Amino acid sequence: MLQQFSLWKWLASGIILGSFFFICSGQHDDDWQYEDCKLARGGPPATIVAIDEESRNGTILVDNMLIKGTAGGPDPTIELSLKDNVDYWVLLDPVKQMLFLNSTGRVLDRDPPVNIHSIVVQVQCINKKVGTVIYHEVRIVVRDRNDNSPTFKHESYYATVNELTPVGTTIFTGFSGDNGATDIDDGPNGQIEYVIQYNPDDPTSNDTFEIPLMLTGNVVLRKRLNYEDKTRYFVIIQANDRAQNLNERRTTTTTLTVDILDGDDLGPMFLPCVLVPNTRDCRPLTYKAAIPELRTPEELNPIIVTPPIQAIDQDRNIQPPSDRPGILYSILVGTPEDYPRFFHMHPRTAELSLLEPVNRDFHQKFDLVIKAEQDNGHPLPAFASLHIEILDENNQSPYFTMPSYQGYILESAPVGATISDSVNLTSPLRIVALDKDIEDVPPGGVPTKDPELHLFLNDYTSVFTVTPTGITRFLTLLQPVDREEQDTYTFSITAFDGVQESRPVTVNIRVMDANDNTPTFPEISYNVYVYTDMSPGDSVIQLTAVDADEGSNGEITYEILVGAQGDFIINKETGLITIAPGVELIVGRTYALTVQAADNAPPAERRHSICTVYIEVLPPNNQSPPRFPQLMYSLEISEAMRIGAVLLNLQATDREGDPITYAIENGDPQRVFNLSETTGILTLGKALDRESTDRYILIVTASDGRPDGTSTATVNVVVTDVNDNDPVFDPYLPRNLSVVEEEANAFVGQVRATDPDAGINGQVYYSLGNFNHLFHITSNGSIYTTVKLDREVRDYYELLVVATDGAVHPRHSTLTLAIKVLDIDDNSPVFTNSTYTVVVEENLPAGTSFLQIEAKDVDLGANVSYRIRSPEVKHLFALHPFTGVLSLLRSLDYESFPDQEASITFLVEAFDIYGTMPPGIATVTVIVKDMNDYPPVFSKRVYKGIVAPDAEKGTPITNVYAEDADPPGLPASRVRYRVDDVQSPYPASIFDVEEDSGRVITRVNLNEEPTTIFKLVVIAFDDGEPVMSGSATVKILVLHPGEIPRFTQEEYRPPPVSELASRGTMVGVISAAAVNQSIVYSIVSGNEEDKFGINNITGVIYVNGPLDYETRTSYVLRVQADSLEVVLANLRVPSKSNTAKVYIEIQDENDHPPVFQKKFYIGGVSEDARMFSSVLRVKATDKDTGNYSAMAYRLIIPPIKEGKEGFVVETYTGIIKTAMLFHNMRRSYFMFQVIATDNYGKGLSGKADVLVSVVNQLDMQVIVSNVPPTLVEKKIEELTEILDRYVQEQIPGAKVVVESIGARRHGDAFSLEDYTKSDLTVYAIDPQTNRAIDRKELFKFLDGKLLDINKDFQPHYGEGGRILEIRTPEAVTSIKKRGESLGYTEGALLALAFIIILCCIPAILVVLVSYRQRQAECTKTARLQSAMPPPKPAAPAPGPVAAPPPPPPPGAHLYEELGDSTMYEMPQYGSRRRLLPPAGQEEYGEVVGEAEEEYEEEEEKEIKKPKVEIIEPSEEEEVVVTIEKPPAAEPTHTTWKRARIFPMIFKKVRGLAERRGIMDLEGEEWQRRLEEEDKDYLKLTLDQDEATESTVESEEETSSDYTEYTETESEFSYSETTEEESESETPSEEEESSTPESEGSESTESEGEKARKNIFIARRRPVIEEVQDVKGKKQKPPEEPEEEPRVEEEQPAEEEESEPAPTEEPTDLESQDIVEEGSMGSASVEGGVESEAESELGSSSSSSESQSGGPWGFQVPEYDQSRNANQRKPPGASSEGYNTAL
Repeated sequence: MLQQFSLWKWLASGIILGSFFFICSGQHDDDWQYEDCKLARGGPPATIVAIDEESRNGTILVDNMLIKGTAGGPDPTIELSLKDNVDYWVLLDPVKQMLFLNSTGRVLDRDPPVNIHSIVVQVQCINKKVGTVIYHEVRIVVRDRNDNSPTFKHESYYATVNELTPVGTTIFTGFSGDNGATDIDDGPNGQIEYVIQYNPDDPTSNDTFEIPLMLTGNVVLRKRLNYEDKTRYFVIIQANDRAQNLNERRTTTTTLTVDILDGDDLGPMFLPCVLVPNTRDCRPLTYKAAIPELRTPEELNPIIVTPPIQAIDQDRNIQPPSDRPGILYSILVGTPEDYPRFFHMHPRTAELSLLEPVNRDFHQKFDLVIKAEQDNGHPLPAFASLHIEILDENNQSPYFTMPSYQGYILESAPVGATISDSVNLTSPLRIVALDKDIEDVPPGGVPTKDPELHLFLNDYTSVFTVTPTGITRFLTLLQPVDREEQDTYTFSITAFDGVQESRPVTVNIRVMDANDNTPTFPEISYNVYVYTDMSPGDSVIQLTAVDADEGSNGEITYEILVGAQGDFIINKETGLITIAPGVELIVGRTYALTVQAADNAPPAERRHSICTVYIEVLPPNNQSPPRFPQLMYSLEISEAMRIGAVLLNLQATDREGDPITYAIENGDPQRVFNLSETTGILTLGKALDRESTDRYILIVTASDGRPDGTSTATVNVVVTDVNDNDPVFDPYLPRNLSVVEEEANAFVGQVRATDPDAGINGQVYYSLGNFNHLFHITSNGSIYTTVKLDREVRDYYELLVVATDGAVHPRHSTLTLAIKVLDIDDNSPVFTNSTYTVVVEENLPAGTSFLQIEAKDVDLGANVSYRIRSPEVKHLFALHPFTGVLSLLRSLDYESFPDQEASITFLVEAFDIYGTMPPGIATVTVIVKDMNDYPPVFSKRVYKGIVAPDAEKGTPITNVYAEDADPPGLPASRVRYRVDDVQSPYPASIFDVEEDSGRVITRVNLNEEPTTIFKLVVIAFDDGEPVMSGSATVKILVLHPGEIPRFTQEEYRPPPVSELASRGTMVGVISAAAVNQSIVYSIVSGNEEDKFGINNITGVIYVNGPLDYETRTSYVLRVQADSLEVVLANLRVPSKSNTAKVYIEIQDENDHPPVFQKKFYIGGVSEDARMFSSVLRVKATDKDTGNYSAMAYRLIIPPIKEGKEGFVVETYTGIIKTAMLFHNMRRSYFMFQVIATDNYGKGLSGKADVLVSVVNQLDMQVIVSNVPPTLVEKKIEELTEILDRYVQEQIPGAKVVVESIGARRHGDAFSLEDYTKSDLTVYAIDPQTNRAIDRKELFKFLDGKLLDINKDFQPHYGEGGRILEIRTPEAVTSIKKRGESLGYTEGALLALAFIIILCCIPAILVVLVSYRQRQAECTKTARLQSAMPPPKPAAPAPGPVAAPPPPPPPGAHLYEELGDSTMYEMPQYGSRRRLLPPAGQEEYGEVVGEAEEEYEEEEEKEIKKPKVEIIEPSEEEEVVVTIEKPPAAEPTHTTWKRARIFPMIFKKVRGLAERRGIMDLEGEEWQRRLEEEDKDYLKLTLDQDEATESTVESEEETSSDYTEYTETESEFSYSETTEEESESETPSEEEESSTPESEGSESTESEGEKARKNIFIARRRPVIEEVQDVKGKKQKPPEEPEEEPRVEEEQPAEEEESEPAPTEEPTDLESQDIVEEGSMGSASVEGGVESEAESELGSSSSSSESQSGGPWGFQVPEYDQSRNANQRKPPGASSEGYNTAL
């Protein structure tokens, strides 16, 4: 059974296994179909390939996708296609499974703007066997190629740098950010680096600048700049990418233009100057001046210097110009040495001034050295020479006594004749020239001294001459003159004294005529025909003779001497021969007339001539020739006459009327004139020239055509002169001249010019066209030097001489003269450098040349020689006399000089061997250079050291020390150390020596074998020339670890030590262990301040000095433990085990009190500030930490009455806040202390003073800015500090307080807000007065500095931010506008009030009638009331009011009136009393009140209306009006109304007073009459209903009987009251409360109460009457008339016993009503009603209580109409600005 069971078991197992293998094999046959479309490779599923950008089209991307399956052939198993092939960049070969790039017509670009970084496609494979789809992702990464060059953002760049910029400074960072070059390539191909390239156009640019950090491109200065050498650099900067292949890198260049700014590196330079060859130096010219001796400074100052002294800064372009320094001038040295007595130079203008006159007998010249230096302390001054010549005293020019001279000479005068001064030739012409230098002749005086002047003529020197000597000079004739040739001679005479020349004087000489010419006929004989038909008087011939003489000598008389036979006569004056009267001519008869022409000279001088006229008589045949009107014509024409001008009409007449032909027969060979053949008009045909021909004699003919029909006439044409010729210089005079230098008034040469023009047009005057300050020319053309010339300055001049004629419009000519300045020996040799500095090495051998000096003598032919002037150095140096070479006579030793800088300074001089001038001097400074004489020497040859085998890097081992014997402070004495790695290479690799200190340290962390000894060679070397050195050996022993102590801890942290710990206090204990060794502890570092000490044996660390937590809070000490043996060997072995750190913490203690940031805080609070409003914040600081610096603040405020505290402070924040209301307390201030206590109020304390002033908007200004309020609030502390500074400039210590920050308010009533702008409301507190600064003053302080404030605000406001305006707050502005608007309606309101009064008269009459009807009842009631004794009111009772005390005397103190002389109560809200503090009360918490200004804010409250009872008395009784005070109630705000009612009551009372007969009484008489009459008082009672009814009726009659006032209308009121008026204007709180009954019926009761409030009752004496209203009922006393006297007697006692009642003030409404009633009734009331101001003046205190009626009584003093007129307010305006008139 068991075997059978096993068999079946195995059989079943085989069957199961077989079935399993069968199923698996079948499954495998199905899975192979799904393998297609899968990748035949392993790895990630995506295929990632890379391709370069810009690859060509068809580039193989994937050569085989390795996808299983077959896509081609007859039986494909898969189907391949592309999906997501954006822009078809990829092509697929499905058979080969290859991918290609498709870039046909385009470029694969990785760079912008294409930005193809990668291409992602999906290869879709569809398994055709099973239909599955598989996507294979192919990601093609586009690799960047370096195909783009860098591009600069700008084409060029610009930078400026000052020439004084140090080398190494970065001067350009303009490539930072995006401003440089960019490359759109990726990776290194897109990274930029910058280099500077060589610029062939600016070769020095790449040497001057460099870019050390190529990636940043920052340009750094490489060489020092010099603006004077170069002002601009063009730096070519190349930007290249960082492609890995250097050959593929791409580049771009740009130009950086660097402008060099001029810096202050050069000193001044005198101008003008002469450039020194091959240098940049410019040698100034020698300035020169010449002054006459003995002249006062007033006459000469400022002295004229040639050329003007001027120096400029060689740094001419320093920017900004405000930084350019000024030039300071001074006289450095000079000869003679007393020059400071005479001359002073202005430091800024270089103006030279004379201080006192100079005497040439003692000083002939001054040679000064002037210095110019910058006013900023620049160390490079400039020097120049100034030569001042003292001239001999000749300071007055000669002068003539007459401004001009007129002379006369006869033309027949012989040579040598003297010119006469008159026509009659009786006296000579006297010419007097004087010189004030010789004699000062007063006007009208007679000169006595001959000035010895030289007089010369500027023209006609060959015709006239002047006598050479004498006071009076005469003109004489040098050659004969002919008047007919020239009748006038005009010239000028100049006087010359050898130095100065006079003004030319004009001499005019007229040539007088002499009868030296005979009358002359043009022809000797004349042939004339006459005819028998001629009548007597007919003209035969016109004879004309010419005489050149003038006057009577030229007047001709004609006479027929013989031959006329009585048939012909001649006109004596004209020479016309005519037929004598009554003569008949006979044919064939002939005549020979002898005609004489004689002049009219005196008979003895008369001259004449004759001619013959042959006349033949012919028969009449009408053949007579034409005849001219006259035979001689004379004509003067200007040579400037235009061509074609008509000159003369020569028309002749022919007796027969035959046509006449005219012609010029003779006298015009050049055909200058034209004669019309037909008309006989003579015209000008050509231009005239007087200088070539000055006269024409024309023979003119007139012919009628017949052979004998011709007659002639003579035309005499004289050509007058015009100025048409320039002066002409004499060409034969020399033009190359010479003059010796250094000689004034030296003769240079002479010129001469002539002008062919006549008269004044031909007179020639000379002047110079240039160099007028050097030369001058006289009137005769002589040229002299004005000043001394200096050939070394200029040796050649081209002098321009100008010759000008004397015409009105002169003509001139110029001549250039070449003037050479001849040299004399007048200059000393001058060294090329005034100071020579040379460095000479010590120990040079004798004979070594080290310097060549050079001096030049500008004189010609100078031979300069050199020599050493200082004798003390002649044994050291030699100077060659001709070459100027300095050499050593002996070697120099640096160490032999006592000073640290060994130098020798001596003088050398250069002189002209053949000259006479003093030598030139220069300074030579020889600096001896130390040449390192001594090497460093170690103090030991062998040093020993010990080191631990595990010593860390930098562990000190020992110190080596070497000294150098060279002088200290020099490079040769500076010792440094290094390791000799040649002699000890291995020790040098593990040990090192510090270069400066010589400390030997470990170079690396050691790991050496114990007991090893290293020999380290150390070299000490100096910095001298040459470098010298010394060496020493350091033996270093490596200790065994067992010999080194080991600390038990690596770090020790003892408990904190109190900063108050005393010296010796233990801090902690350290311990170390060692084997059989004594341990010595020490602090090796961290105890530099020696605050701690350590016990060397026990290891106890203790306090060794005072600690201060605030200075240092912790210390880290490094301690070391060494064996005693090592310490005794003076060695230490620092290692890891024998050193430890000790961390000591200092514990803070409360040892510093708090300190406030300010000793005195100033703040302000507004009147309308709410309770607990923040005023200011105080802050105290404490140097302690923790709780010891935590502050608790408290205030110390002296107690204020009623226990009030004005302010509180937040304990931990320091914010001071208000603790009371400050209504109507403007101009008050509070002073108190603030205490800060640290440790939260338990520790030390500090204090500060606080001042808080009460202000309102009248003290404020609004600063309007164009920035938002958020910005102002953020920067408010900085802005306030700026405002403080400007206010404190006017008021020291003032503080600006910020009231509010908000949006700008603008528009109508400031109702609009602009949040882009801000309003900053501020005010300022004056610490001297403790009050706010006046608003207007604050405006002046800020507005006057608005520009400066805006500059300071700019950094906080930002660009464009500024203050727009400073204005008045809107509340003040609105009140002013309201007050102004009231004035416009005053006239209308007055008229309206007058109408209302007229309308009320009937109502008043009705009321008076009603009063008469109730008169009896009123009388009875009044008697009962007056008989009742007045009860004493309880002190706290508010209802009844005790009678006030008698009024105090004038000037009584307010506290006496109030009943308190030590302290006073804080004023209630709304009070306008003037509070005066008692003596000694100016302490903390004081309140100082003043009269209000312009503005007051009041809180409106509903008034408790008192009840008015009026009882009409009998005719003989007086009237008493009492007002009951209602009980107090909670104030409520209601609308106020006023009514104008019951003026008839006033008239009623006034009538009673008139009937009593006391209306017009005054003073004591009034009181006496009132006391004498035993009369009862009349009590008038007016019910409320009656008052209300009357009021309503009044309202019905006119709507203007009252005016409503709301709370908002009375918030701000514009007050114009005086201080006295303000004391009783504001109602008290009790008066303003309303009664409970009024709450039920508001309108009726309010109107009734207001009606009663407007009643005004006049009385003549004070009467005290009280009516108490208990629980709303009246208390009526029994009628006891007999007790009335008792009441009056007891009244004073009650007044004495009673306490002063609280002061009550009438409300504003009451006072206004009083004014209005008084104003309406003043016209009819004589005793009258007082105005509001008079009511206040009549009261005894600032309260409203009357002297008789208690707080509800009214008293009327005597009425003063003048005061009422002055103080009466305009209708419609109450004391608070309300409009009360309707």
